[in-house]
Amino acid sequence: MAATSTTAKADPSGPGDRVLTAAQMRAAEQHLFQHGVDSFALMCGAGEAVAGHVARHWPGRDVVVLCGPGNNGGDGFIAAEALRRQGCGVTLLALRPIEAYRGDAARAAAGWQGQWLALDAANLETAVQPNALVVDALFGIGLDRSLDGAAAAAVNRCREAGAMVVAVDMPSGVSSDTGLVMGAAMLARQTVTFGWLKPGHLLLPGRLHAGALEVVPLAFDEASGRAGQQAGGPDIRCNGPASWILCLPRPGAMDHKYSRGHALVIGSAAMSGAGRLAARAARRIGAGMLTVAAPAEALPLFMADQPGLIARPLGRPEDLVEILLDSRISAVLVGSGMTPDAGTREAVLNALAGGRPVVVDGGGLTAFADRPQDLFVLGRPDVVLTPHEGEFARLFPDLGPELGKAARAQQAAQRSGATIVLKGSDTVIACPILRHDGVSGRVLVNREASPHLATAGSGDVLAGLVLGLLAQRMPAFEAAAAAVWFHSEAGFAAGPGLIAEDLPEQIPGIRRLIAEV
Repeated sequence: MAATSTTAKADPSGPGDRVLTAAQMRAAEQHLFQHGVDSFALMCGAGEAVAGHVARHWPGRDVVVLCGPGNNGGDGFIAAEALRRQGCGVTLLALRPIEAYRGDAARAAAGWQGQWLALDAANLETAVQPNALVVDALFGIGLDRSLDGAAAAAVNRCREAGAMVVAVDMPSGVSSDTGLVMGAAMLARQTVTFGWLKPGHLLLPGRLHAGALEVVPLAFDEASGRAGQQAGGPDIRCNGPASWILCLPRPGAMDHKYSRGHALVIGSAAMSGAGRLAARAARRIGAGMLTVAAPAEALPLFMADQPGLIARPLGRPEDLVEILLDSRISAVLVGSGMTPDAGTREAVLNALAGGRPVVVDGGGLTAFADRPQDLFVLGRPDVVLTPHEGEFARLFPDLGPELGKAARAQQAAQRSGATIVLKGSDTVIACPILRHDGVSGRVLVNREASPHLATAGSGDVLAGLVLGLLAQRMPAFEAAAAAVWFHSEAGFAAGPGLIAEDLPEQIPGIRRLIAEV
């Protein structure tokens, strides 16, 4: 079957691009088999798609095909034979003797009409020459252990030779569910996967190992994808406008500054720049009005920076409570630039007690490091927690990296009751609400972000973008996802030399582009 040149397959069942875990993918396959699709025909389609991909990108090139012991290896045998029939020079190295393969992989191996070599160190050194073209069909989505022996030697040889690797389904050695490298992993230039993307294609470091992605639909359809997700685990999708565009606030002729949302930023004197960046971002994303509540000595900095905002002094503990009594305030940001102490903790609790949508960032999170349950007990879906990895580890010390970023964020959302934005170059947004069909809460993975966003104040801008959308009454999960996307796009637009102050200024142009779509 010919491959489809697309980075992801749109899913008509709902917003965003579906992403399936290994278990969900197996359930989707079983759904096909139960409805009459032949498993060997599916394998043939996969192998032929890989061959088609190689032939399009490297026409006429000799190729080395590395076949593993299971069905991924079966895909490799099919691809090798298809390339041989097209006249390519094919060298095939197999991890087990041809007669030792079982099931569909055995049928695929039997169909290979060329010679084969044992996959060992000597044959690898001979076959994988510098800049060789290699099809990695060693292990796919089912791998759950570190590579060793000949498979690890294959990874090392491909790296030493600078081979151009095309991975089948997943680069060998990368966890399909977590994106983590298990010991050693192929560094692919391109990956051909089937049906839908997998978390390991999007999450770091797997994303770097996968290279450019091509998703081949094969016989998979909406029904099989839905069956896969209903088999258990979170509803994971790629973050993009399709996930939230229908909820994105758009001002109308009857709007005024209050109807467009009144945002409140609780600022500090120690690091006033954080609140100033957040305030500007919230206004740039569309909030009609913004109040900053901060110690009196910091307010001149806010006003000099942005004369269009309202400044309210915080001197007594009760001052914030009085400000929060203003019913026109529609969303609150607390924690950006604030010291993680008892005073900040009290400010967070007061903000949460008001019942409005709240973004808790920075010091507002770390203030609860020794008592996270005090924060979680007030968690609601319209509360957005925006931790980076360090803050996340302090609040959820048992949810370690080995679980994978998507699972960690989803479990954190369930535990805290809040929407989670676990930040990074592969930011994950997780919703605590179960779907009506029993599938765990929604998870969105941001596909990529500009490396130039790794600069002081960038996270404060993101918090402000979430605040601005919440203030305009956008649902929290969608607001968080949209904010992450706008933040990422702003990073690409600003490019090299980016500083945090540049980011809010990119937002109007990006919003104009969105409006034209």
